Amino acid sequence: MKAPENPTTDDLAQRHINRLAATEAAVEPVFTLPSHYPSGHHVALHRHSRAQFAYARTGVIMVSSRQGRWMVPPEHALWIPAGLDHSVDMLGDVTMLSAYISSEALTALPEVIRVVGLTELARALIVEAGVLAGGGDNSRRRRLITALLLEEISQLPGRPLGLPIPSDMKLATLCRAFLANPTARLLIDDWAEQLNMSRRAFTRAFRRETGISLSTWRQQAALFTALPRLAGGESVTTVAFDLGYESVAAFTTMFKRMLGAPPRAYFRIAEPA
Repeated sequence: MKAPENPTTDDLAQRHINRLAATEAAVEPVFTLPSHYPSGHHVALHRHSRAQFAYARTGVIMVSSRQGRWMVPPEHALWIPAGLDHSVDMLGDVTMLSAYISSEALTALPEVIRVVGLTELARALIVEAGVLAGGGDNSRRRRLITALLLEEISQLPGRPLGLPIPSDMKLATLCRAFLANPTARLLIDDWAEQLNMSRRAFTRAFRRETGISLSTWRQQAALFTALPRLAGGESVTTVAFDLGYESVAAFTTMFKRMLGAPPRAYFRIAEPA
């Protein structure tokens, strides 16, 4: 049996450079590439001229850009617009499949990063597109699968796994400090007081900067902390109390409201077939 490969950081960096070059050189409207990364690997800030649809098969992907941060757990996908500088961190060993889509392939390309849940059809289509990549004998079938994949991508349901960071420096400082030590006990009045603002002025400013309320932002920040820990095998009880929730039930209610399933069921669903 062949020994498992243990690529060095330099090996992985060179692979990424090669992937970018292959993507830029591709002529087909949808260019599909698989990738595998060890836990803790960081892909430095980069961009590509095509939009990227990244499907996380195993592990959790954290993507950061000037627009904010996005968490992509297993069996979810992320839309990254063309030309957007972004970096990627791997939480757990990651296997993903990316479709790089040219501007000519879709008439209306989303201009913001967006996390989506995958349907069974979308998952089957992107996997099959990866199998057929580069195969000249199935060009008609590949075109049909690609067209259906693009149609399905436009219909996928959004997931609240984005965490916008305000452009205002004072608000951003508060947000980044909270991410370093998240808690369920964040109060609007506390942040408003720190910025010498009224509650009304603060809530307006925060929503203007992020597009969501502070309460929703806090819950999404809690998910950003909880998901990699739960995916790594930590108990729901430990994570819930570490985040300051008064009970496991309160944390589970928040988790189910945000992601559509309680933590234990969610990670059973998330296991790849």
